[in-house]
Amino acid sequence: MGTDIERRLVELETRLAFQEHALAELSDALAASRIETTRNTELLRRALDDLKQVRGTLDSDPAEEPPPPHY
Repeated sequence: MGTDIERRLVELETRLAFQEHALAELSDALAASRIETTRNTELLRRALDDLKQVRGTLDSDPAEEPPPPHY
């Protein structure tokens, strides 16, 4: 009977170790995902700022532009 309990205890410890390892991997993956999301958010913000600037340039009044240089 003691051997059966010992075997079950070893099995439970093995499962617990596997679950702890899996949890650590998931935690690392989540942290990496959050970093990537932050980076992508910043890239998107910069791209939108650039797009707004280009749209502002394209929509500007041609009368406000300086005259072209004469050769």
